[in-house]
Amino acid sequence: MDKQPHQERSLVLLKPDAVQRSLVGEIIARFERVGLKISALKMVVATEQQCLDHYNKDDAWYLRKGENIVENLKANGIPVEKEPIEYGKDIIRNMVTYMTAAPLVAMVVEGNQAVAVVTKLVGTTEPSTSDVGTIRGDFTLDSYEHSTLEDRGVRNLVHQSESPEEAEREIAIWLSEDEIMKYTTAQERIMYDVNLDGEKE
Repeated sequence: MDKQPHQERSLVLLKPDAVQRSLVGEIIARFERVGLKISALKMVVATEQQCLDHYNKDDAWYLRKGENIVENLKANGIPVEKEPIEYGKDIIRNMVTYMTAAPLVAMVVEGNQAVAVVTKLVGTTEPSTSDVGTIRGDFTLDSYEHSTLEDRGVRNLVHQSESPEEAEREIAIWLSEDEIMKYTTAQERIMYDVNLDGEKE
């Protein structure tokens, strides 16, 4: 018999602000309602090294982001006090502070085109420009400008993987393979015509 079609995986982190605001159940429900399978779920207090490994940025990224911040500071009449690359590095420094400040929830979700589906449900990275109906658009209103002026990480509730390849790299940082459950849901039996053992019927 043919095996069940490969199901794409995505890492989802419900960030400390989602946990602190008691939005964990609401956010998970949105993934489940669309038919995604939760195959791993745990609450952790992130370490600085996990966060640095997770964000994995290079100097080109720091410089590009830092130049944007410098432009924003000048537009708001705020003195520029350091090189653009240092402002870029501050983004990750602030994110590490934010991500390690309180527990977060690490999840693996699976399903057809899971990365794209999760991205659609979560919304754009900046909450203030996320569409109504998305997780960020419905539950928060922070912006890059506001967080930059307050010198902190943007509070956007959720991290989701940007590609299937990135998902696999990120999953390994937060969860071991033996923490990821292998089982078949009712949605999979309906969508992919498979039985509880993962065989096509």
